[in-house]
Amino acid sequence: MDNTVSPKNDPYASLRFPEFNYYLVIRFALVFALTMQFAIIEWKVYELSKDPFSLGLIGLSEVIPAVLLAPFAGHLVDKREKRGMLLKCVIAYIFISTGLFLLTWDRAVAGISRHWVLNLIYLLVFMGGTIRAFTSPSTFTLLSLLVPRQLYANASTWSSSAWQVGGVLGPALGGFCIYLFGVHWSMLLVVAIFLAPLFSLLQIKPKPVYYKSQGESFFDGLTKGMRFVWHTKVVLGAMALDMFAVLFGGAVAMLPAFATDVLHVGSLGYGFLRSAPAVGALVTMFILAHRPLVNKPGIKLLAAIFGFGLCIILFGISTSFYLSIAALLISGALDGVSVIIRQTILQLKTPDDMRGRVASVSSMFVGSSNELGAFESGFMARAMGLTASVVFGGCVTLGVVITTYIISPAMRKLDLKP
Repeated sequence: MDNTVSPKNDPYASLRFPEFNYYLVIRFALVFALTMQFAIIEWKVYELSKDPFSLGLIGLSEVIPAVLLAPFAGHLVDKREKRGMLLKCVIAYIFISTGLFLLTWDRAVAGISRHWVLNLIYLLVFMGGTIRAFTSPSTFTLLSLLVPRQLYANASTWSSSAWQVGGVLGPALGGFCIYLFGVHWSMLLVVAIFLAPLFSLLQIKPKPVYYKSQGESFFDGLTKGMRFVWHTKVVLGAMALDMFAVLFGGAVAMLPAFATDVLHVGSLGYGFLRSAPAVGALVTMFILAHRPLVNKPGIKLLAAIFGFGLCIILFGISTSFYLSIAALLISGALDGVSVIIRQTILQLKTPDDMRGRVASVSSMFVGSSNELGAFESGFMARAMGLTASVVFGGCVTLGVVITTYIISPAMRKLDLKP
C-alpha cells in the first residue's frame, strides 16, 4: 500500500486502490440486497397483518441478536481475518434470503396459517440480525486495511456513498418489483444480488490481523471497545446523538402504513417513499466528497440533525404525497452529514487493534437504533396513532439536539483533521 498518496485536491484518491473498488461493490451490493429485502418483507408483513405494530416487530426481531452479540462479535472480528469473516456472513445471508423467498411463495406455505408465516419471517429476520452483528465490524475494519490512514476520510465518504446508492436503489426496486412481479419473485432477485459481494470478496486478498491481547482476560478484551468509546467523549457524543435521532426520528419503518392508509399510493408510491431519504443522503455524499467538512463540523452535525427532526415532523403531518417525498428527501440529505462525520470520527480515532470492537459498539448505538426505532414507532403508532407517533418522535429529536449542544463542548469544538 502506497502511504505517500495524498488526498489533497483529489476527491478520487481512495478510488485509485483496486481492492477498495471491490470493497465499494461489496458495500453497495450488501446494502442494496438487504434494504430491498427489508422493504419487501415490510410490505409482506403489513399485507398479512394490517397492523403497524407488526412492522415494529420486524425491527425488534433484528435488533435483539444484533445488540446482544455485538461485543462478542467485535472481539471475534478483531482476532480473525476480516475478509474471511465477511465471506462467511455473505454466504449466511444467501441462505436466509432463500428462506424468505420460500416463505413468500404461496405454494410453499399452503396450509400454513398467516400467524405461523409471520412467526417464521420474524425468525429469519432474527437470524439476519445475528449475522449483522458480525457483518458490521468486519466491513468497517476491512476498509482501514485497503487504503492509507490519510485517506480514511475520503474512503469513508465513498464508502458511505456506495452504501447510500444501495439504499436508494434497494427499496425503490423492491417497491417497483412488488408492483410488477409480486413479493415472491422480488425475493428471488434479492438472492441473486447477494452473489455480487460474494464474487467481489474473492478478488480481495486476505489481510493481516493486528489484534494484541497483551495478557488481558477474555472479559477485558470483550469490553475494551466499550471502555474506549466511553472515555473518548467525541466518539461517545457522536454515537449517542445519532442513536437518539434515529431512534425517535425514524419514520421509514411506518412507510407501508403511510403509503397504504394515509397517502393511498400503493406499492409503487411506497417504492418512491422508501428510497427518498437515501436519494437525499446520496446527494450529500457526493457534495462532501468534493467539499469536505472542515470548519466547525460539530456545529454542522447538530444543525443537520435538528433539520432532520423538523423534516420528520413535516412528514408526519403531511397528507400530500409530493410534500412527503420532499420531507423524506431533505431528511436523508441532512442525515448524510451525520453519517460522514460519525464514520470519519471512528476511522481517525480508533486504534487498529480495536476496530472490530469499536465498530460493534457503533452498531449497538447507531445501527441497531434503526430497528429499535422501528419498534418504538410501531408501539407508539398503536398507542398514539400513526401521525402523532411520528410527530412525537421528531419533537424528541429536536430536544436531543438542543440538550447535546448545551452539555457537550467537545461536540461544539469537534475537529476532523487527521
